[in-house]
Amino acid sequence: MLSAESLAKIDRELAKYPADQFRSAAMSALRIALTERRDTGATPAERCLNADVIEFVANYIGIPPVAAYEVATFYNMYDMKPVGKYKITVCTNLPCALQGGVNAAQYISGKLGIALGETSADGKYTLLEGECMGACGDAPVLLLNNHKMCSFMTPEAIDKKLAELE
Repeated sequence: MLSAESLAKIDRELAKYPADQFRSAAMSALRIALTERRDTGATPAERCLNADVIEFVANYIGIPPVAAYEVATFYNMYDMKPVGKYKITVCTNLPCALQGGVNAAQYISGKLGIALGETSADGKYTLLEGECMGACGDAPVLLLNNHKMCSFMTPEAIDKKLAELE
């Protein structure tokens, strides 16, 4: 279900913990699984954690599947439903909002022709609203695919970032 490379990455995470505490590696293991699915998923439906993947990860690290579900459903960084190839999460928490976060979200929405919480018809983009990303001094900020923080997202910076994704 996961590549040998991803399993090796999970094994490196497991090596950080005593065998009776492998549950502590659940967050990392799920992140690794989601990253692989996002990078190799041909369709939006393949770019998320589904029941089979979560259960596979749980069994691989030796924890009950419900424990992996608890992690996957608690944190918003795990995509439990299909998302676009590029998941753009814009911080609209108060500090970012005061520095243009809401305007940035509206600008991106207009550029992509989708509202917050939607995925473009071609499956390329999902636009989400996010809470504090811990980069208030760089506002407005957005997070791309849960891994790349983009700072000072003015309309010009947004246009440049979207052009890079084309």
